[in-house]
Amino acid sequence: MIAKDIRYEVDGIALTGYLADDETRGALRPGILVCHQGSGLTGHAKERARMLAGLGYVAFALDMYGEIATSIDQAQALLRSLLADPPLLHKRALAGLDMLKHTANVDTQRIAAIGYCFGGGLVLELARMGTGLASVVAFHPGLTNLPERDDRPIGGKVMVCAGADDPLIPAAAREKFIELMNACGADWQLLVYSHAAHSFTDKSIDALGLRGFAYHEPTDRRSWSAMRELLSETLGPV
Repeated sequence: MIAKDIRYEVDGIALTGYLADDETRGALRPGILVCHQGSGLTGHAKERARMLAGLGYVAFALDMYGEIATSIDQAQALLRSLLADPPLLHKRALAGLDMLKHTANVDTQRIAAIGYCFGGGLVLELARMGTGLASVVAFHPGLTNLPERDDRPIGGKVMVCAGADDPLIPAAAREKFIELMNACGADWQLLVYSHAAHSFTDKSIDALGLRGFAYHEPTDRRSWSAMRELLSETLGPV
C-alpha cells in the first residue's frame, strides 16, 4: 500500500495532504476525499484514509489549514478563521478534491467524500457546491449553526452519523437539518446512535477531557459499516 504525504499550494499557502492507495487492486477505482477534524490533518484522518485504501478505494485526506493545532485554542482560532471566509474555505476544499481527481488510479466519475467534525460540515458544504460527488458521509459534524434556509441543490446522496449525546448536534439541530434536506429534495439519511457523544470515532479524544466528547467503539464500528453500504450503493464495486 502507498501511504504518503502530498504537498500542494493554494494561493501561496503550503498544504500537506495524505494519499493512501493499495495499488495491487488495479487502476481506475473510486476515489474518496477525507476531510479532517478541527485540529487539522492528524493521525485520525490519515488512519481513515488507510482504512479506505484497505477496502480498495483511493483515498486522499486534504489539508485545510497548512498546520496542525497543538492546543484547543489554536484549533478554534484556525476553525473560526476559515468559517469566517467562505471563499477561502471553498477554494481549499476544492483544491483537495482536485488533488484526489488528479491522482493515479482514480475513476473521476466515481468520487465521494467523508468528513469528521469540522470535516463533516465541510463535506455537507461540498455536496451543495456542484462538485458531482456521488455521496458524502458526515461523522459527528457540528450542526448548531445551520442557516435558516439554503436553496442550493444537492445532487449526491447524504448521510450524517450523529451521537444522541453530542452537544453540537442537539435535537433541534437535527430537526433543522432534516428541514433543509427536504427543502432541496436531497436523498438523505440521519443516523442517530445512542450513548454516543461528539468525536465518537476518535480514540485519542478522551485524553483531552472535554465534556460531551468521547470515543465510542460500537458507534464507530456501526457508522463505518453504514458508510461502507452507502459507498457501495453510490460508487459501485471496487
